[in-house]
Amino acid sequence: MACQTWHKASGKLGKSPCETSYDCAFRAYRGKGQSLVATSASNSGSSASPSVTIEVPTPRKKSVIPGGTLYRGREGMWSWVLHRITGIGIYFFLLVHILDTALVRVSPEAYNAVIGAYQTPLMGVAEIGLVGAIVFHAFNGLRIILVDFWNIGSRHHVALFYVVLGLWVVTMLAFTPRHLMNVFGW
Repeated sequence: MACQTWHKASGKLGKSPCETSYDCAFRAYRGKGQSLVATSASNSGSSASPSVTIEVPTPRKKSVIPGGTLYRGREGMWSWVLHRITGIGIYFFLLVHILDTALVRVSPEAYNAVIGAYQTPLMGVAEIGLVGAIVFHAFNGLRIILVDFWNIGSRHHVALFYVVLGLWVVTMLAFTPRHLMNVFGW
């Protein structure tokens, strides 16, 4: 015959062979997440049945979301947010680029005016932001591929995020001075 008992080694209720003369009909319930009470009915017919109260840890409280947002501020969240923002920025750049290139067929004069606006120093500085977005989006896309398809990628996603940031910084440090020299004619 088997009955439900508390196993100290595993810390769980489970079935084990009965070693007492008590009836093996144990009933267990949780009292508001605070304790576990197990009772056993006696074969002798006495009205008082022995009971054992075992303290069970209370469940963790849900963490409060900082600032009332859904974002928790960890590396994975920032990687996700930056990937989406850079993707949207690149999309809008491509949309504008296709539209201004299409101006050639409509009005070559309007196209020349748009190209003239692109050759200003302000747009030259904005190109640094565009290249930064493209480079981050590309490196982070490779990180996402590694996390998805490399069997240990998900364990190292934080380190991979910092590798992406490092590569992005190195690439931008190499690109920015050369580009500014071209824009300002230094």
